[in-house]
Amino acid sequence: MASTLLSVFRNSSQTVGRLNKLSSCFFNIKNVRSIYAKSTLGLDTFEEHRVKTKSHMTSISEKFKEKMSEYAGEDSKNMIFTEDLKNMIHITDNDKDIDLVVRMLKRYNAQNKSLRFGNYVFGPVVMRMFYVHNKADLALECFKSEELSGIFDQYITYQILLDLLYENQKYDEVLEVTEIIKTKQFDGTKFPRNVVVLALAACYKLNSKESLEYTLKLWCELNNVGHLPMRRAATFASALALNQGKPEVALEIVSLCKNQNYTTVRNLKVAALCELGRFDDIITIIKTMLSNDAPKNSLQTFNRNVLDKVKSAVENLEDPEITLDFNRLYETLVKENHISDDTLDEQLCSEIQMPPKLPSGERYQSGSFQDRREGWNQRRPSRRPGLVDLI
Repeated sequence: MASTLLSVFRNSSQTVGRLNKLSSCFFNIKNVRSIYAKSTLGLDTFEEHRVKTKSHMTSISEKFKEKMSEYAGEDSKNMIFTEDLKNMIHITDNDKDIDLVVRMLKRYNAQNKSLRFGNYVFGPVVMRMFYVHNKADLALECFKSEELSGIFDQYITYQILLDLLYENQKYDEVLEVTEIIKTKQFDGTKFPRNVVVLALAACYKLNSKESLEYTLKLWCELNNVGHLPMRRAATFASALALNQGKPEVALEIVSLCKNQNYTTVRNLKVAALCELGRFDDIITIIKTMLSNDAPKNSLQTFNRNVLDKVKSAVENLEDPEITLDFNRLYETLVKENHISDDTLDEQLCSEIQMPPKLPSGERYQSGSFQDRREGWNQRRPSRRPGLVDLI
């Protein structure tokens, strides 16, 4: 299937839209916002811990910072202890403080590992610090630093970094980090599912021929190892293909989604079918949705901007039978509130709400259980490769 998509893309004679020609897109790409909610990234808990730590250290914070600056000096013989580094991370106020954390972290990582008895995971916590202070460039620099090797090797850390880069519209950097992550291959897991989502979100925002080529290449790699991307990843890929004038590719990708009734999947199918001139299929989809709609279920909708495109195309079709059938269905959709004013782009880029799942009675703490669990997951062989990435 993936190789077929590449073949369809490369051999198509349709004109490919470029980033500076967004008006040719089926739907316009709006301003960026983060893909994952703050609670999903642990940022809310990190902020709470910051407030608590700063409150406890109000009277000694400046002296503490001075001492840590001395300990992190090049000629210092003092060790950087876990608790000191934790406290420093949570009381950072400015660039000087953040620079001190980085120096402490490098020294901490260089210390004889046999002298570190704790199991505190610093990667996610440091990355949350960068996120809170919006230090995307420094976060990337530290991630790539040889002096900090091993510190940031956790799935949740990748997710926080990529989301930070995405929010700062550093889409090329998102893809650069994705390629680095792919080389790490923890226990054969080359494609963490949230990394794939963020990589394809970046490709969607880049909205270029090159980003579509990257998307389809990544899709082939996933297919070769038996992974089927999450629905959000598939819809980003499909929407990019549609915006690049490849509705046939868009339709093939979105057809792989397990839940074909999901709103973004349904709207992408309609959008692709409209571009392909398959209006009978669109009418069938609408009729099926209306016949399956039930009061006990959440209201199923179509995006107004998608239906408006279809309506305009139908009017130019000069086929009285299709025009009459579609217009009647359109009136029914309006009457029964099946049309959403949210654009397809807004739904595609809506925040993913996915709070951490903890065992009963376990309290979430930054750098503690959840972050260690992410580390364990990267080392624990899955009983069935690729299962976690299935839709």
